[in-house]
Amino acid sequence: MKTVTLNNGVVMPQIGYGVYQVSPSECERCVSEALSIGYRMIDTAQAYNNEEGVGAAVKKSGIPRDDLFLVSKIWIANYGYEKARKSIDESLRKLGTDYIDLMLLHQPFCDRYGAYRAMEDAYKEGKLRAIGVSNFYPDHFIDLASNVEIVPAVNQVETHVFNQQIEQQKYMKEFGTHMMAWAPLAEGRNNFFSNPILSKIGEKYGKSVAQVALRWLLQRDVIIIPKSTHRERMSQNLDILNFELSDEDMTAITSLDTKTSLFFDHHSPETVKMFMGWK
Repeated sequence: MKTVTLNNGVVMPQIGYGVYQVSPSECERCVSEALSIGYRMIDTAQAYNNEEGVGAAVKKSGIPRDDLFLVSKIWIANYGYEKARKSIDESLRKLGTDYIDLMLLHQPFCDRYGAYRAMEDAYKEGKLRAIGVSNFYPDHFIDLASNVEIVPAVNQVETHVFNQQIEQQKYMKEFGTHMMAWAPLAEGRNNFFSNPILSKIGEKYGKSVAQVALRWLLQRDVIIIPKSTHRERMSQNLDILNFELSDEDMTAITSLDTKTSLFFDHHSPETVKMFMGWK
């Protein structure tokens, strides 16, 4: 498995399995299949309501805990120092583990500083091996990273061929922070799976559109967490280490960048109001 080394020295798989929108009833099965295929990093969150399914699958797998990398995220309803502290312990309980390998703040709203301080203390206590953020745009990210004791190891943001986050990645690298992509396959939007540029490149290597897009992210040093509930696609998403895109291929894919979210803009007042309704 290809890995990256985070800014605190922790080694993390670069390819993982994401369980966003995997129902609690299906989560255990899906994670069990992902682990049996060879995934060793699982990405979940408090807001997904499936941490217990992840924990159950991990326990039944028989895989040594040291061989696995678990990621979760604190939801905004649990922001503020005391609430965040309690929520970390609750996530540990649901996942059935003594430590979480990477804990992130899920959104850049509400009392993010209080919540981040709670993660820093949990990190010092050994409950978290690394900490970071999610959905922090450059302004939010630079502000927080410049004013905390422990610089975020990871920033998980929407990243795919149509919203490539080239500039944002440069700012993260200034702090030694790794970019992690959610929706690396754009959830199939914008006719992703029939894109002519990706299809043509895929034909050259005998790979699918999805495999080309994931390989492109891998070569950009981006951590990826593709999600599928189908075993065959899980295997395909993991089977991207046996080919390499040329510089010409990489440049061709860069031309697809719209620099616009396919989901929502975290700077939009309507988006912020939406998240406040989910507190």
